[in-house]
Amino acid sequence: MRLPFRLRVAFTFGALLILVTGVSSAFQWFDLRQNTLENFQRNLLAETRIAAQEASIYLDSTAAYSTLAVFAQRFSGETNARVTFFMASGEVIGDASGVSGATDSNINLPEIQQALGGNENTITRFSPALNQDMLYAAAPVRSGSQIAGAARLAVPLAVMDSTLAPAGWRILVVTLVTTALALGLIFILTNYLTQPLLALTRRVSSVGAGNQARTNFSTSSSDIEQLELAYDQLENQLRSQIEALSDEQGTLNSVLSSMTDGVLIINASGSILLINSAGERMFGVTSNQAIGQSLIETMRHHQLVELWKKCQETGEQQVTTFETSPNRLYIQAIAVSLHQTMSGSTLLVLQDLTRTRRLELIRRDFVSNVSHELRTPLASLKALTETLQEGALEDPPAARRFLLRMENEIDNLTQLVQELLELSRIESGKVPLKQALMAPSDLVERAFDRMQLQAERTGLKISYDCAPGLPAINVDINRMEQVLVNLIHNAIKFTLPGGQIAIKVFQSGDNIIYLVKDTGVGISPDALPRIFERFYKADRSRSGGGTGLGLSIARHLVESHGGKIWAESEEGKGSSFFVSLPVAHN
Repeated sequence: MRLPFRLRVAFTFGALLILVTGVSSAFQWFDLRQNTLENFQRNLLAETRIAAQEASIYLDSTAAYSTLAVFAQRFSGETNARVTFFMASGEVIGDASGVSGATDSNINLPEIQQALGGNENTITRFSPALNQDMLYAAAPVRSGSQIAGAARLAVPLAVMDSTLAPAGWRILVVTLVTTALALGLIFILTNYLTQPLLALTRRVSSVGAGNQARTNFSTSSSDIEQLELAYDQLENQLRSQIEALSDEQGTLNSVLSSMTDGVLIINASGSILLINSAGERMFGVTSNQAIGQSLIETMRHHQLVELWKKCQETGEQQVTTFETSPNRLYIQAIAVSLHQTMSGSTLLVLQDLTRTRRLELIRRDFVSNVSHELRTPLASLKALTETLQEGALEDPPAARRFLLRMENEIDNLTQLVQELLELSRIESGKVPLKQALMAPSDLVERAFDRMQLQAERTGLKISYDCAPGLPAINVDINRMEQVLVNLIHNAIKFTLPGGQIAIKVFQSGDNIIYLVKDTGVGISPDALPRIFERFYKADRSRSGGGTGLGLSIARHLVESHGGKIWAESEEGKGSSFFVSLPVAHN
């Protein structure tokens, strides 16, 4: 059961009072005991000094041993302390208890060690022989300028404690009486001071129960009524602020979750305070895994950590770019200090530039490839022209041969420009497709008839096999024939004499598959993923002829029909090109 408010206040202050008086009394007791101990030490050391001086006189006599023993017993009776005299070797030559002789352990006693070293000292330690705590005082015994031994006095600490007992009882009684009086006063004052608050509590409870007593408050406004009115105003103000903050937080969360850029907030110690959905996707983490964890452990990208540290050190905006793994995103990170609004915190904005970078690489590759493809025929034309100008025109057979070569180079340039224009029109969607229903066998027969003679002239065996009863496809026959002719032409170009080219047509699910398979040189695994790029040639020396645009044009034409094209190959064992076209539906 929960205690009333006034009792909880009274008990709290009472416990605090008991703690304070208890600590104060304990401090007084320990301070008194420490002062008493220091007095005992001073007195005992003074008596030890006297004993040492007397012992130095007896050491010069012939009967030093017996004389010191008698002196030790007499001085022990006068001081109520055990008196012992030691030689420098540790031998006891006089003791109040009558013990004498050499003892190996005496020389190792700390108080004897210091006394033999010429230092007076006191020490408190437990005596195993007496089974109690003892206070020891030791002083050097001098014979002339030499230290001949040591004098030690020992007193049980129980003697000192017995003298302190009456003072301790007096401190305890005074503490208990004072605490009892103070507790009574606390209960009286607590009851008096909490009466107005209890009255306000009863009023608030009555209003909460539906009582309209609040409307009967006098307008003279007592302190408690003013407190109630202030509380009402504070509650209304807090409610309005909480609603405004909730709306603002909802808006902020909506903005952060819909942003395509990643957003992180890092505190001064490097822990993540906030991460939005885009940031979670970029680094493959969830907010539960990231928030509260260190930046380096969560993101594991040293460039990001170095960016944050540099922004922390300089307080200025920092920018860097890096690539993530394994998804290989190209990220631009911007770090901004938030010292004005969130002391020590840093805002990280992460922009995914992967697509932009990829387009830039494609643009550079395109310019480089076009320049390379144009450079060769232009250089050849330049050389042929200079040769003709230098006298080849005077030799009609040579001039005719050079003009023929110039015509071939011009044809190559014309083909390159036409294929570039064709590819550009296909990619932009400006090439209308004249699609019509046709049997899959009609398409492969037209391409086979066009390329059969060329294959046989190069010493290749070419064949085709079309499964019967295949459903019709809806294609632009001229465009798709261009695709198959290009694939067959490549197979002829890269297959050595005596090789074979097989063309097959079959159905797979809702698609018709055209397969062009050869036994040629094959394609390396590194080049296979890139053969459908513009200007890409598996033959890096570019000695194989062609513009490198045929497969790129074929890919765009197939995809414009809703199909797919891909290749499988193994170096030295040939290549297989697949074209998949959807079956026509009514």
